[in-house]
Amino acid sequence: MMRSLYAGVSGMQNHQTRMDVIGNNVSNVNTTGFKRGRVNFQDMISQQLSGAAKPNEEKGGVNPKEVGLGMSVASIDTIFNQGNLQSTGVATDIAIQGNGFFILKSGDETFYSRAGTFGVDENGTLVNPANGLRVQGWMARELNGEMVLNTAGTPEDLVIPIGQKDPAKATTNVDFACNLNKNTPIIREGASDSDIAKATWGTETKIYDSFGNEHLLSVSFTRIPETDNQWRATVTVDPENNFETETRIGLGTTDGKQNYFDVTFDNLGRLQSVVDSATQLSNEEGEIQLQCTFTVPGANPNVNENGELVAARQTMNINLGTIGSMKNTITQSASASSTKAFYQDGYKMGYLDNFKIDASGIITGVYSNGTTRTIGQIGMASFTNQGGLEKAGDNTYVASNNSGLANISTSGVAGKGSLLAGALEMSNVDLTEQMTDMIVTQRGFQANSKTIQTSDTLLETVLSLKR
Repeated sequence: MMRSLYAGVSGMQNHQTRMDVIGNNVSNVNTTGFKRGRVNFQDMISQQLSGAAKPNEEKGGVNPKEVGLGMSVASIDTIFNQGNLQSTGVATDIAIQGNGFFILKSGDETFYSRAGTFGVDENGTLVNPANGLRVQGWMARELNGEMVLNTAGTPEDLVIPIGQKDPAKATTNVDFACNLNKNTPIIREGASDSDIAKATWGTETKIYDSFGNEHLLSVSFTRIPETDNQWRATVTVDPENNFETETRIGLGTTDGKQNYFDVTFDNLGRLQSVVDSATQLSNEEGEIQLQCTFTVPGANPNVNENGELVAARQTMNINLGTIGSMKNTITQSASASSTKAFYQDGYKMGYLDNFKIDASGIITGVYSNGTTRTIGQIGMASFTNQGGLEKAGDNTYVASNNSGLANISTSGVAGKGSLLAGALEMSNVDLTEQMTDMIVTQRGFQANSKTIQTSDTLLETVLSLKR
């Protein structure tokens, strides 16, 4: 009878533990990134009344006789099943789809979390605003004018420099493409202004100097009389003030003789060759690139090889495409003219206005001048046994002896999931399941209390044998 009393006590105590875990799950049903707990039971050691006996020639075998002494909690597991994703529209809210954890720092302490409710502090540092823990990743470094990420390095604080200046960049490349109409009329001697306008295909595009000043690059194409499949292109920077900018263009030189060049097409309408104003002939194959220079108004003069002061000039490449190609190259066919500059790489000074985070955690800055630049990348951690992590509060975990060391890398590497900005992972608590477990737990608790009551009744009967 005493055994059943203590078996009932152990049952009530451990069902209470299970109820505590269920209560914690229910209370965190709306906690971002929360992972539910699960209690597993096991029986305790049994008292053996008699051991087993093996069979012999006269008798068969006898099984052992054992009385259980109750139950105990085998484990309280954290179930890391994926929670549902909820769209928030907040750029700094990030959800993990799949395995992995965000890496957070407080001084030298490292924490891991599935909750991606992030924001920036007054220094632009990406943090969890609830507790100030800093999100870890890798900042991009500028190398030869390009932003480069070194994700093999040690993770560091991520800083998003809102309002940072992006200095002006002078135009160095202008790319032309599309078509010149084979049936464009030729400008004859004595042609009127309207005839000249009809026979000219003019293009204009904005370019920038090193100060960020905007200039207008004008390239006008006309057919060359008495020739087949040849066009003359006249290049001018700021046509209304050409005397100030003085445009020159040439092949293989940074300073052409004049501001025009001649283009020749083959019988299939493909780019064949270019001759500049100094009668230099272009290469026989590959890309055709001309160098155009113009005077930059307001720039400090340079000193030439003779020690003389000369006006500062800016150089840029005009790319016509690849010889013999029809892709991203100027061509000639009997269709409407459409040749234009489709790309130039200059821009004026801008400020970091906004940023976005992609599925791999790369943070890209969006500047007011229309440029974009990589700022950094969010790091992620995974563990051999994520169930071995210890809860540290504030939706965070810390590594333990049984979790294994953190494998830190980028999204998608070593089994890590992808990231979704503008969304959060919700709790993976299923209320229907928890309510069912609550009923089962309550009935288990009640049944164990009945065991104690019944054992007490038996004891009372024994005590009443002698009166």
